Amino acid sequence: MRLDRRKFLQAAVAGASGAMLARRGLAAPPVRSTDPFQLVPLGTTDLRVSLIGAGTGMRGHNRSSNQTRMGAEKFESLLRYAYDKGIRLFDLADIYGSHPYLARALADKPREDYVLISKVWVRPGGLPEEERPDADVVVDRFRQELDTDYIDLVQIHCMTDEDWTDNQRRQMDILEDLKQRGVIRAHGVSIHSLPALKRSASDPWVDVVHTRINPYGDSMDDKDPSVVTPVIGAIHEAGKGVIGMKLIGEGRYREDPAKRDEAIRYVLGLGTVDTMIVGFEKPEEIHDFATRVESALEEAAAAEADK
Repeated sequence: MRLDRRKFLQAAVAGASGAMLARRGLAAPPVRSTDPFQLVPLGTTDLRVSLIGAGTGMRGHNRSSNQTRMGAEKFESLLRYAYDKGIRLFDLADIYGSHPYLARALADKPREDYVLISKVWVRPGGLPEEERPDADVVVDRFRQELDTDYIDLVQIHCMTDEDWTDNQRRQMDILEDLKQRGVIRAHGVSIHSLPALKRSASDPWVDVVHTRINPYGDSMDDKDPSVVTPVIGAIHEAGKGVIGMKLIGEGRYREDPAKRDEAIRYVLGLGTVDTMIVGFEKPEEIHDFATRVESALEEAAAAEADK
């Protein structure tokens, strides 16, 4: 499956930030910045995040991930490199075990300069403990592990059931209370099935959705991306933030530059994904991805200028 090039050029110029401005009744800029680390609105929340975000949970399970398995020195160095390059969005979760690494890596950085995401795990398995305390207890531990007074975005992790908004209403209410008290700034959900994704589009509680998206259907909620993209569009149109994940097919395209380019063009071209999370494992992967995003944005800007 390939993205129609003209559609990409038209959509990428406006970009997620332009689409958000249009929804708010404001004039969109004629050309999106070509900076791959530009700050963009995350839905209608007050959060502004870098277009590229750093994930910390590649093959994440039981408070471990490819990133944490690198060891503290390498992982924390990678996080500092990401920050120095311009990444201002860091995606964490309880099951990744990445909180203390991030806290140490960015201890000398102004807290208001970057956005932290973490996720509450409510499912059986996935964590060493059998107990699943309520979200307020868990978020308090997260803040201690992250050495921060607040967390920008807390999500309920890995929802697959169509009726997740009924089953998780208690945790949703607790997170809303934490938001009202300023302990967190926004709440949402990480989705791993198409029925659950559809439900997130309609529930007003949802501020931000993590969704799997690439042009090949790898590690997505349906093997056919054209089935998923209208749902993502509905989420975006509802004013909810959209965080794209699995752009590199959960690592499948690491050795395929053409697929990486196609995935970047595809996601930018949708105009409904605010930010792209990638589980980088090496500094050169950050540089490579950012260079490809910049090239795609420059191409779109040049096409717009030629009109």
